[in-house]
Amino acid sequence: MLLTTLFSLPTAMALDVADDGRLLVLYDGTGTRQINEVAPDGTWRALTDLGDTCRGAQFVPGSSQVIVEHDAGGNERGQLSLLDLKDAGLPVLAPLVHDAEYIHHLVAVRAGRVLYTTNRRNGVDFDLIAHDLATGSESVLYDSGGWVMAVDPSPDDKWVVLSKASSPANSMQLLLLDTSSRAITELTAEDAQNDQGPVAWLPDSSAFLVSGDAGRDRKALRRYDVADGTWSDFLADDARDLAGWPAPDGQHLLVAVLDDGEVSLALHHLEDGSLIAPLGLPTGGCAALMIATPNPVWSPDGSFAAITYNSPVTPPTVFRFVPGGELTAIRPPEMPDVPAELRYPESMRVPSFDGEQVPVFVFRPTSTELGSTVVHVHGGPEGAALRMWNPIVAALAGDGHTVVVPNVRGSAGYGKRWYSLDDRELRLDSVKDLAAINAWLPTIGADSSRAALWGGSYGGYMVLAGVAFQPDLWAAGVDLVGMASLVTFLENTSDYRRAMREREYGYLATDREFLESASPLSRVDDIRAPLFVIHGANDPRVPLSEAEQITDALTKRGVPCRLLVYPDEGHGLAKLTNRLDAYPQAFSFLREHLA
Repeated sequence: MLLTTLFSLPTAMALDVADDGRLLVLYDGTGTRQINEVAPDGTWRALTDLGDTCRGAQFVPGSSQVIVEHDAGGNERGQLSLLDLKDAGLPVLAPLVHDAEYIHHLVAVRAGRVLYTTNRRNGVDFDLIAHDLATGSESVLYDSGGWVMAVDPSPDDKWVVLSKASSPANSMQLLLLDTSSRAITELTAEDAQNDQGPVAWLPDSSAFLVSGDAGRDRKALRRYDVADGTWSDFLADDARDLAGWPAPDGQHLLVAVLDDGEVSLALHHLEDGSLIAPLGLPTGGCAALMIATPNPVWSPDGSFAAITYNSPVTPPTVFRFVPGGELTAIRPPEMPDVPAELRYPESMRVPSFDGEQVPVFVFRPTSTELGSTVVHVHGGPEGAALRMWNPIVAALAGDGHTVVVPNVRGSAGYGKRWYSLDDRELRLDSVKDLAAINAWLPTIGADSSRAALWGGSYGGYMVLAGVAFQPDLWAAGVDLVGMASLVTFLENTSDYRRAMREREYGYLATDREFLESASPLSRVDDIRAPLFVIHGANDPRVPLSEAEQITDALTKRGVPCRLLVYPDEGHGLAKLTNRLDAYPQAFSFLREHLA
């Protein structure tokens, strides 16, 4: 089965580079993402073999040690452990920062110390902590509240940029922390609608670059100079989003350009931003994510960069790029061939109810065409459907479905105006985009009466909202960890997430009536489409109760539905064994109900 073949293809993502050129890579050849080391000669060595997924790792400079972040059963409560590469065979993980009730997120490793964020003070706010590796002592660098989502220390360790979720939806406030005095400077306003990140310091610590849309619709590469406290545009493109990563040698800059779901990379001069040359990676894919990790990682001396590239026909693969030199794929010891039938999508626009144009990617069937369609909705809601490796989408096309992958209003990557069109009381406008897509299907030769919805997380909410608010349009739905009720979701999600998600959906204290009206559960009596639901028992974002209440209600009404619960998973399916159990059943469900 094509689905099994695609999910069994291993993926690799670059995490860190040591002084001598060794790489840390997140590799899932064993069925879960584990930490591997790749030597300069290309030799691979497994460093972890946990039953659960590793979340990240960094070298400790000047030592043989590596810091690893990992969780248990997908609960996202990261714990930090230390391993020593001097150990023969598989190194033993030694606990470094462990408290299973709270989250500890690895953000930076310096010689002799580790920086991490944690919500252990009150379960909501994230503090920045420095942990001394020699003594085990810790000092608090920041504890002024909020969800600190990214931390970027300057190369000289005098400054730290904190990226904190701010009050408007899809927005980030930048703070500058003086590590000596602990003084904090607000670089952007807390109430301004600015999406910002990633942050990258210049090698001399005089300034940093950040991808941000302050005062504009698209993300420019902006520069902040520490000495005079001024902002300036370094590189800007009114039609596309930009991000950049300076090389530690002060000579080069990697610039990413996001354009209609594709992310290309080019080498520029750091001094003035002028273009040197594109990197030469295949077109039609993503050489950086910009809205998530991983992103390019420079070696400490700037002699090369480790880049994670993927596309609809290429699983995530690490490339070694030498400025002015070669671009080499770093492949794992065993890498099966990718099936030849995979195809790139067509990019189209769908007119919606109010004249807006919804960007969609259309994957044509690569086997005998069934005449059916699956609309695959991304999570977020501020996420985006990119031109990335997606075994589910490829396998659906291989099963004979036309697959439409939309970036409904509220999606990132198409400007500030577009990602703001679903905020709070505009929530159901994004659901109306689904109806517009259904009505548009005949223009591409698809049967709108044989169309199903598939989505995870916020995409799962969109599946449930589609079958609830548009019961005449959809023949079936596959919901993975979606929200059935915005009210119960906000009431029962993790405390730290509620504080941020109310910005996007509405506040329980003031917007309960609207939240109820926008909840699929409020229209459950209208649902007629068969539903297939997948959920992890340890989900810290969308509690299992969301899946249980929608399937219980449908079962009582006699609507065909099925719920699969995995006790060792969280917000999605991370383990290959569970994917190979759940997704073939979901595919059979679609074949049955779209026949």
